[in-house]
Amino acid sequence: MKRWMKVVLGLGVVLLVAVVGVSLLFGNRDRTPEVRTEEANTRELVSVITATGNVRPRRQVNISSDVMGRVVEVNVEEGDEVERGMLLLRIDPSAIEAQVSRARAGLSQAQAQVPQSRANLIQAERDLARLDGIRSTDPNLVSRQALDDAETQVQILRSVLESAEFGVEQARAQVAEVEDQRTRTTIRAPISGRVTRLNIEEGETAVVGTMNNPGSLLLTVGDLSVIEAVLTVDETDVPRIALGDSAVVELDAFPGQEFAGVVARIGNSAIQATGAQARASVDFEVVLTLLDPPDGLRPDLSAMAEIIVDRRADALAVPIISVTLRPGEDGEEEEEGVFVVQGERVVWTPVTLGITGATHFEVLSGISAGDVVVSGPFQSIQTLQDGDAVRRMGNGAPTPSR
Repeated sequence: MKRWMKVVLGLGVVLLVAVVGVSLLFGNRDRTPEVRTEEANTRELVSVITATGNVRPRRQVNISSDVMGRVVEVNVEEGDEVERGMLLLRIDPSAIEAQVSRARAGLSQAQAQVPQSRANLIQAERDLARLDGIRSTDPNLVSRQALDDAETQVQILRSVLESAEFGVEQARAQVAEVEDQRTRTTIRAPISGRVTRLNIEEGETAVVGTMNNPGSLLLTVGDLSVIEAVLTVDETDVPRIALGDSAVVELDAFPGQEFAGVVARIGNSAIQATGAQARASVDFEVVLTLLDPPDGLRPDLSAMAEIIVDRRADALAVPIISVTLRPGEDGEEEEEGVFVVQGERVVWTPVTLGITGATHFEVLSGISAGDVVVSGPFQSIQTLQDGDAVRRMGNGAPTPSR
């Protein structure tokens, strides 16, 4: 081989070794995980529970009919304001009027039977007295059998009179009942408020409910002076909510606006769900009172609320993403902690957490204000181990010591 070829070959080998060495050097450096960091400091934390639901008046009355018949008069429309006692609608009273007439005739008949029964009793008592007088004068003129028959007749007629008097009371009660039914053909507003739902039109038939079949819901009147947001809250969140907790409510119908609310009622029993939903979760009803409801609010509008269940003015906090789980000292039960940056490496540090804010956890113990913790990326936090080397994301330089 010629000399110049040997020189070229030697230079190629040296260059290849240099390239491989540089690649290995920088490759090892590139494998050092890049992380974001944040300094633990004090801040205000607000812990909230988010729930969704609907808006309704605190007081509303669903009005159904107690009598069956055709609606002959409707005096309101949906959205109308009504006062208590105002005539809302009227049902055809013809059938009830006929029942009233029959009941009154029955009462008159029963009342007429009372004097007749009383007169028969008086006649029987006189016959008994006359026979008893004759027998006391001469026992041979009136047999004992005749006297006993007269006494029995008096007892029978007394019972007949008593039955007639009870018949009058029964007939009078029947008259009162049908007259009450007649008054129910006129439906008036039970409360002052707004007609929020109207399900009947003039000419339609109102149907009375039975044990197994609900009757016609004619209309709904709601008092919109006090508005509630009815929320569905998961069972795991309910114990954290207390009466009087404040809340911020957003309504889809009023975008960009927030309304203040307060927890007024917490359900004691779970919402009865059906189907797959019944097996998937257990929810409870939480009711908020809106303190500043907007004008034009309508029942059944969708609502989302953030219930404030706790607040810390000066809480030592770290980002939520910084907290992860690692096996405890016994190697079995996992414990919560963060990776504190010390020099170019991280130290796994268990912590005790307090309340949860929107983006940060409160730390009760384990670290101090000013400690620098790893705050991302998530994948890096999940794969870090105690003592691993790290470098700040974006500049390639090691994180300086504190």
